Order: sequence, then C-alpha cells, then structure tokens
Amino acid sequence: MTTVPRIAALAPSAHWRTVDFISDLHLKAEEPHTFQAWQHYMLRTPADAVFILGDLFEVWVGDDSTVPGSFEAHCGQVLRAAGAAMDVLFMRGNRDFLVGGDFLARCGVRDLADPTALTLHGHTYLLTHGDLLCTDDVAYQQFRRQVRAPEWQTAFLARPLAERQAMARQMRERSEAHHATQGAYAHVDTALACRWLADAHATTLIHGHTHQPGDHVLGAHTADQPLKQMVLSDWHVTATERRMQVLRLTPEDGLQRVSPARG
Repeated sequence: MTTVPRIAALAPSAHWRTVDFISDLHLKAEEPHTFQAWQHYMLRTPADAVFILGDLFEVWVGDDSTVPGSFEAHCGQVLRAAGAAMDVLFMRGNRDFLVGGDFLARCGVRDLADPTALTLHGHTYLLTHGDLLCTDDVAYQQFRRQVRAPEWQTAFLARPLAERQAMARQMRERSEAHHATQGAYAHVDTALACRWLADAHATTLIHGHTHQPGDHVLGAHTADQPLKQMVLSDWHVTATERRMQVLRLTPEDGLQRVSPARG
C-alpha cells in the first residue's frame, strides 16, 4: 500500500481574499507567447496570492542557469516584480524540481511543500503537483525517486551547466516520445487521493500534472460533504491557439475557473 506523505499545513495571511492557483505552464524560450501571457497575468491579476503548483518551467537544470540575459533570468524578473505586489508561492513539479530555495528567496517567492493543506474561507484544500498520485506510471515513479534523492541532485548539479542543459534536452525528448506513444498522461489514483484528503482533513484536492483540467467528485466525506478533485489547466499559447486557465478562490464565489486576459 502506498503511504501518505507528510502533509504540511499552511496558515494563510490575514489579507488573503482572492487566491489564484495555476500550474503546468512549462515555460520555455521556444514558446514566447506562453511566457508573455504568463507575464501579463502575473503583473495584472487581482489576486492577493498566487499558488504555482509545479511545472512553471519546462526544465530547470540549476539556479546558475539564471545568467544575465537568459530566459530563466527573465522569468525570475517577472516573479520578483509579482512578489513585490502580492504573495507568490511555488511548489516544485516533475519538470522544475531542481529550483532552489535561494532562487525563490531572491525573487520574493515562498517555498511550498508538496503536499500542503490550506485552510481558507472556512474550507480546507489539499494542494499538490499531482505526480505522486499517478501511481500507475511505474516507470516515472521509479525515475522520480532517483532524481529526488539528494545524492543524485548533488552529482547532477556538480556537472558543468552546458552538460546539464544537454542532458535536460535528452530527457525532454524521451518524455515527449513517451507521451506520444502513450497518448495521454497518467491518471490520479482515486483511492489514494481520498486517503490523502482524509489525512489532511480536507474536502477538496487541487492539483495539476495530468494536463486534463476538470472537476470531479471522488466520494462522500464523513461529514456528508463530497470529496472533490479540481485539476488545473496546463498553459499553451501560440499565435493561433490559446489554452490558459486560472482556478480562482474567493469568499463570495468559492472556486471558479477564469480565463485571464491576454496582453
């Protein structure tokens, strides 16, 4: 039986009323329209706090990649500007698990554990990137354990930056080939998700990773409240395509999906 990980508890700031959740933007220099849409959103959202639940970046090979003029440095500038105006919280995903705490601190972004329980406006929400719940993807879970090990990360980050970037390109190519043959991302283990919710005393699970946005009812809570699963949208913006969505929480309307304006 898969164990439930330690669930962190997050106390909200007193001024939080409007809170946004986003994930899976997979920002990369090759998709400037997605970057511009994210930048426009981050600098104009009315939210008091934005939770980035993993895979903000397509790849992150180390904080030393933020050399002046680099794409990573431009992303850091957006985070820094947004973090000066509101609370920004970042949870690592399967693509950007090497984002360091020092980089986040320099950007004024709060480091968020996976998973985390957030109690706000009288309800408790369980936040996770989502990859740990996709237990059917056995090969990925083995890979995840390998690359999350401190020894692997220390050895990887000790390599020259150019070598790490080349290795990351190879990993991306293998991942894209895997998804091309599989046809879809793995699904969340519903029974395990319910166990996580019970452990967190939460009724709503919010996650990304699967690139299958939607709202689902998982089962009945002991207090007769339904257990809900809210899957976040991935972002992909081109000159002809616009896929971007924010899950917004307010005391008046609860959780609502909104489409941010594109600049």
